[in-house]
Amino acid sequence: MSDRPGHPGHPLRPYVHEQHADGFGTVGIRPLDAEGDADVVHGWVREERAAFWGMNGLTREQVAEIYAHMAGLDTHHAYLAELDGTPVALLQTYEPAEDRVGECYEVEPGDIGVHLLLAPAGERGGRPGWSSALLGTFAAYVLLGLDRRRVVVDPDVRNEKAVRRFVRQGFEQGPLVTLPEIDLPDVYLPEKKAQLAFLRREVAFPG
Repeated sequence: MSDRPGHPGHPLRPYVHEQHADGFGTVGIRPLDAEGDADVVHGWVREERAAFWGMNGLTREQVAEIYAHMAGLDTHHAYLAELDGTPVALLQTYEPAEDRVGECYEVEPGDIGVHLLLAPAGERGGRPGWSSALLGTFAAYVLLGLDRRRVVVDPDVRNEKAVRRFVRQGFEQGPLVTLPEIDLPDVYLPEKKAQLAFLRREVAFPG
């Protein structure tokens, strides 16, 4: 864990995981600051490339409110990944048994769900091998750092790029499912057709 000396920002939000990515630099993962990081996150989610994230039409204030609500949950967590101090990705983790995806497959002990949004390519991202290096860092954090047995992801079935990226990383494709609509006072999620995929710890980190 690092307090990131020399980097501006969040002295009370140190990195929970830090790892060198060969050829790119050091990736640090820290808890998202709902208000302090709202400008960065809103800039990412409002782009057309992030349509499958489901926040295209939201204002900065609405994005901040969503992550402030998430910060109060024990089952869902949001993180910002930085490459040498520059934000490069949004990582969300959740307990599948406490999420709508848990209605669509048989949750195993040690499962953890992950949602991932990469920064636009211009922000240190568009280099060969970068997404794989970043996914490897995230896998190390959730499987080793959090001591979990299996990662589950649920990209929109139309997001073929994301599905291919996970498969290249060693994820095994699971069933096609329909995640049910969620309509609550604090959160609304439309129905979603998703391609489940799974990565077991012994596959990602054999031996």
